[in-house]
Amino acid sequence: MNRTLDTSISTPQSNHRVSWLRRLLRRFGDSLERSRTRHLLGQLDDRQLSDLGISHADRAKELDKPFWR
Repeated sequence: MNRTLDTSISTPQSNHRVSWLRRLLRRFGDSLERSRTRHLLGQLDDRQLSDLGISHADRAKELDKPFWR
């Protein structure tokens, strides 16, 4: 009898690994996005901050946060 191995069958363990990897990649992507937007926030001038309703203290507080928060 000629049988082929079906590699598309997933096990609970492989599903857990994929789920864990997806969460890790999502968190990494979220951290990069926060870093990018904080960098842009740091480039805004007084008028732009005022238009957005952001004070200098609020901006400083946000820029002082670590990338993972």
